Amino acid sequence: MRVATPPLFAFEDSFVRELEGLYVPWRGAAVPERRLLALNEALAAELGLDPAALRAAGGLDVLSGHAVPDGVTPVAQAYAGHQFGMYSPRLGDGRALLLGELADTRGRRRDLHLKGSGRTPFARGGDGKAAVGPMLREYVIGEAMHALGIPTSRALAVIATGDDVMRETVLPGAVLARVAASHIRVGTFQYAAMTGGPELVRRLADHAIRRHHPQAADAEQPYLAFYEAVIAAQASLVAQWMLVGFIHGVMNTDNMAISGETIDYGPCAFMDAFDRGTVFSSIDHGGRYAYGNQPPIAAWNLARLAEALLPLFDEEQEAAVAAATERLQTFPERCDRAWTAGMRAKLGLTQPGETSDALVADLLRLLQEHRVDYTSTVRALSAVLRGDAFAARAAFAGAPAFDAWLGRWREQLAHEGSDAERIAAAMDRVNPVYIPRNHQVEAALAAATGGELEPFRRLLDVLAQPFDERPGLEAYAAPAPASFGAYQTFCGT
Repeated sequence: MRVATPPLFAFEDSFVRELEGLYVPWRGAAVPERRLLALNEALAAELGLDPAALRAAGGLDVLSGHAVPDGVTPVAQAYAGHQFGMYSPRLGDGRALLLGELADTRGRRRDLHLKGSGRTPFARGGDGKAAVGPMLREYVIGEAMHALGIPTSRALAVIATGDDVMRETVLPGAVLARVAASHIRVGTFQYAAMTGGPELVRRLADHAIRRHHPQAADAEQPYLAFYEAVIAAQASLVAQWMLVGFIHGVMNTDNMAISGETIDYGPCAFMDAFDRGTVFSSIDHGGRYAYGNQPPIAAWNLARLAEALLPLFDEEQEAAVAAATERLQTFPERCDRAWTAGMRAKLGLTQPGETSDALVADLLRLLQEHRVDYTSTVRALSAVLRGDAFAARAAFAGAPAFDAWLGRWREQLAHEGSDAERIAAAMDRVNPVYIPRNHQVEAALAAATGGELEPFRRLLDVLAQPFDERPGLEAYAAPAPASFGAYQTFCGT
């Protein structure tokens, strides 16, 4: 069914106009029941959209994929990817559609994309559907990341479909309407290189430069400048993940966005006890995408991007490889620099150097040795500067090694000559009180699957202000109880 485009949906279609060969025109499946579960009114405002119109029948028809606005061509995007290191030449949007692009109130072009809107030619045997729980999970994790200041795709809405979705049990179906800077991935470039060769790769790179990294267009070597910009964006992004204890869980090349946003929340989670080897994904048996492996995996993915771009770097392959290698070798230092600066800020340290580096390294070693909760313990350090060391010391059960570390830390802060209250306030601005604790997320999603949305809404409200401690919310700041057990997340949701 086609419907006249409401004024709020002023779609553009640069991806479709400029990149033939990287998509298949397709329509979403009919939706028996369109019932709004969640609407992101703040995001709607950013997009210049009218929430009332989105809530109305016509808005829900479009956001669920049930109807197509007049003049719009939804497409399933094509991409390849390395999944757990194994190359798959044809992945693509198996249950998703790009509706088009919207210009937000700041003039930024942003994709509106549907997930769970039915099978496409890329479905690879899947049913094309999505369940309520996983779609609300993507909503809540994306909003948490946004509130933490980390670049991310965001959910505009989740709409119940009235369909039954068969997984291990029968679950209620839903469609997620997602907004992202774009859905161009490393895997998109891999697919372009395989199917269209250098000319399609060039068109894709030109499109990505205009959309995400326009400064590269004026460089002496635009495609190398573009590659370097993607490296810089990913180095910053992964460092930000690490600083808040986030684990993406499925860093395949088809899940790395050229824009530098976090995208495709599947088996992701935030760790409680600090452990570089933390893995939550049920299928990541070897720990390929463990917390501590995220920087080298990002670099590995970027090497795959370079392989697709090589013909644009230089006509001579040896020279192209050398140029790409030179840029890629900057990734570890870029990521480490961003991470180290972030950790100094979390500890209130302002002067780089060996002393600060040692304090960071030694605290992380103590956190790992004692299996101490990462988020709450680092947040508790600001209380130490206000004269209350109880929570921080209790986390380590009064271990002498931690007391010794506290002494060295305070000595360094005194050496830097900063006011204790000013330092504590600055630390509180970068150390969250509230993150999406896994047990809280699961409880909210279980309730929502059963039809009760209030726990989900409450959790969203808490996570919208992650740095502001508020009375009555102590349970949201606490690690999971022992009874929660070992946590697992799942791909293919």
